[in-house]
Amino acid sequence: MTIRYLHTMVRVLDLEKSMAFYELLGLKETRRFENDKGRFTLVFMAPPGQEDCPVELTYNWDGDEGLPSDSRHFGHLAYAVDDIYAACQSLMDAGVTINRPPRDGHMAFVRSPDNVSIELLQKGEALPPAEPWASMENTGHW
Repeated sequence: MTIRYLHTMVRVLDLEKSMAFYELLGLKETRRFENDKGRFTLVFMAPPGQEDCPVELTYNWDGDEGLPSDSRHFGHLAYAVDDIYAACQSLMDAGVTINRPPRDGHMAFVRSPDNVSIELLQKGEALPPAEPWASMENTGHW
């Protein structure tokens, strides 16, 4: 299984204030994604010359009442895989619970033994939906 580190995600309560803090550390915005339907903004920031190792700041437009006290700041580690179905099958065969199956051929979530959420993303275009993944229900949370 080939895997490539993508990013670490943290939730933020005040996007501008958080960006200013990371800028003080020397990080610069490398890209931004705004999702009107999901009502969130993703801002990726990285040190100059290390754009392939960003931190993803996730800002929910409607707020997040649990922040900063509920430990929801840290979101997940993200990795790209060559074949998301094969990666999930390999993990499942080893006894790992697939918390969010790759129903869309693009994204799955699992948890480490220490309960760290790990996002797996299909490298390139999403694979066509396939069973058993397409009809598999979520298990727990991610």
